[in-house]
Amino acid sequence: MTKFRYRILAILLLSLYNYTIEAQQTPVFSDYYYNQVLINPAHSGYHQNTEVSISNFGYLSEFEGNPRTFSGIFNTNVFKENVGISGGFISDQIGVTSVRTVFASYAYKISFDHNYDRARWWNYNPNVLSFGLTTGMLFLNEDLSRLNIQGDPNFENDVNVTVPTFGLGVLYNHDKLYIGFSAQNIGANSINSDQNVNIQTPYYLYGGYRLYFSRFEEIRVQPSVLAKFEPDAPAQFDFNVSVNYKNKIEIGAGYRSSSSLNALIGLYLFKNWRFAYTYTAFDRNTPFNDTNGFILTYKSGKGF
Repeated sequence: MTKFRYRILAILLLSLYNYTIEAQQTPVFSDYYYNQVLINPAHSGYHQNTEVSISNFGYLSEFEGNPRTFSGIFNTNVFKENVGISGGFISDQIGVTSVRTVFASYAYKISFDHNYDRARWWNYNPNVLSFGLTTGMLFLNEDLSRLNIQGDPNFENDVNVTVPTFGLGVLYNHDKLYIGFSAQNIGANSINSDQNVNIQTPYYLYGGYRLYFSRFEEIRVQPSVLAKFEPDAPAQFDFNVSVNYKNKIEIGAGYRSSSSLNALIGLYLFKNWRFAYTYTAFDRNTPFNDTNGFILTYKSGKGF
């Protein structure tokens, strides 16, 4: 029964490709707020202290073929905090398609408030304009022979493609408001030598607003929205809201258009560690089971 469901899922996914295999793009995590450098290199070195994080999504699902993503990120700043660098890897899998990416990113920051290192529990740059560039390698694999589809030449041979990737982004953050824009996989399709593989360029536009409550601003409520635009695909929107109490506990919820509902809870352990658990309930019209994941982050120095 599991193999039958897996094959049906794979056929449904591949039927969307119209006989041209399109690489699954940079994943948008339900917890992307904790991994924003994955969608925008301008977040490199955003915080004062070095961050190292690993995240997992979908690996605890019992349904073979469900979306699965695993990533590891290193993020820090250098040169008197004007320059940020980051790097890491992403492994993204759905059905018989897997995309693995390694990347390195650079950001140059223009600070308009030079007192931002004063004590704040939320620990962010309150007035900065950041420009980012990223480069890496994308490894795409389509294990089409596992589908066992006979008589269709589009599914007879596996696909293995390695393509260099480039991206750029900009971020403006001011006290309570932030807004960012980025583009990934720029020019990858023109470099790609396999004409049967179409690697799209996704564009991200996102922003959020921070509201602080209580006399000492101990509670932060942050609504945010992210829009993803991609050629030959409908626009995708993420609507999220999170509530944080002095970086001790954080809860959040979100909705991804025509796809899923997401929930998140984050716990700050000691001063340097944060553990977050995510749960995703997929829409009944999608062929996926509900699933979950986690993000573990270490921040050096004074931590969170």
